[in-house]
Amino acid sequence: MPRHSRMYLSGFAYHIVQRGNNREAYFLSEDCYQLYLELLKEQLSRYHVSLHAYCLMTNHTHLLMTPDCEQGISNVMKVVASRYAYFVNKQYKRSGTMWEGRHKSSAVDTVNYLLKCYRYIELNPVVACMVDRPEEYRWSSYQVNAWGDLPPPPPKKKKAGFFSPP
Repeated sequence: MPRHSRMYLSGFAYHIVQRGNNREAYFLSEDCYQLYLELLKEQLSRYHVSLHAYCLMTNHTHLLMTPDCEQGISNVMKVVASRYAYFVNKQYKRSGTMWEGRHKSSAVDTVNYLLKCYRYIELNPVVACMVDRPEEYRWSSYQVNAWGDLPPPPPKKKKAGFFSPP
């Protein structure tokens, strides 16, 4: 018996998580991350879904999205997941499932929870000890949301034994 489609309320934000099967890594190279983001961008536009925050970890993804229609998020996730799995299986001569079932979703029902979701998603690589600061992680929306799509200014380094004016 086929699974029922998930229904998402138009105009409400949702925190979406999709994990690799057996929690295995499924972003195996920079090309993989880039392809996933390109597929995501394409499908967000196609199905009229807004993406507010994201983080692509090695074995799972976090997405904060708002659909314009009930089926938008389901369609985005279905197409991105299947096309990405096809690419990785072909590229790396794999077979079998890539995903640990369907994506998980949580409705974001308050502004306070929305802000917590942004922080949780974009700080994920820091909590996982992959980087010291969120701006160091390339595969998240932190740069866009924190700096307006501009990279942060480089830190001013002081040379040992020398005075550097501010």
